[in-house]
Amino acid sequence: MSAPERIPPRSVTTAEQLARGELTVRGQIREASNAVLYCSVSHEGQEAFCVYKPVRGERPLWDFPDGTLAQREVAAYEVSEATGWGLVPPTVLRDGPYGEGMCQLWIEGVPGADLLALVDGEEPEPGWRAIGFAEVGEGRTALLVHADDERLRRLAVLDAVINNADRKGGHLLPAAQDRLYGIDHGVTFNTENKLRTLLWGWAGEPLTDEAVAVLTSLQQGLTASGALTERLTGLITAAEIDGTRARVDALLASGKHPEPSGEWPAIPWPPV
Repeated sequence: MSAPERIPPRSVTTAEQLARGELTVRGQIREASNAVLYCSVSHEGQEAFCVYKPVRGERPLWDFPDGTLAQREVAAYEVSEATGWGLVPPTVLRDGPYGEGMCQLWIEGVPGADLLALVDGEEPEPGWRAIGFAEVGEGRTALLVHADDERLRRLAVLDAVINNADRKGGHLLPAAQDRLYGIDHGVTFNTENKLRTLLWGWAGEPLTDEAVAVLTSLQQGLTASGALTERLTGLITAAEIDGTRARVDALLASGKHPEPSGEWPAIPWPPV
């Protein structure tokens, strides 16, 4: 007998506030390649802060011609919620001061969390996983490593499912209560294999039992009439939903973390 479908309820209070609250622009995050606005959102006497990315501020991408970055950001949140891991901050699609866009809860990062490092030598120290060698200037190279952290390992599984083409170090957001979030998921769900990430430390290794259970749940949710399919419909194309289903099936069939394909740069640039 198959296990019951594990699609946990979303955070209704937060989602309602993000979707229905009054958005007020407070500033702009200027280092972003697309329009990213820092806003407050007020609803029924409560105020929170969020990131608002209007569709009209997106730069077209030739290899992501369908849909919008905003829609893919929301789709990534829906998949994250379906895993039960809560790796993406609450995210909704809504109208705002500059038209339709993605609205995501602002998460205050916790400084000092060591997730990435450059080290001398050819092998990582205990507690770290090797990514690859990087030039550090004056003809020198150093080993780029990431923490051997179960939160990162979960995020690596999520990225493989959503086909994340841009998992940079700056998209890892350690937060209070030992939480870790991934942000900036606009270039995801492509039907071609475009996985580019810094989280290659488990490449080719067996998936954890937890990951297998989560992937099995996603597989059930991604059936033609599944709850996750319903949530993704309208955010990404039918072909992209099929591709997501196929990636989940492939992960379960192999039982391993994916390895770089060699057909696409494995590490995003710049890496952070």
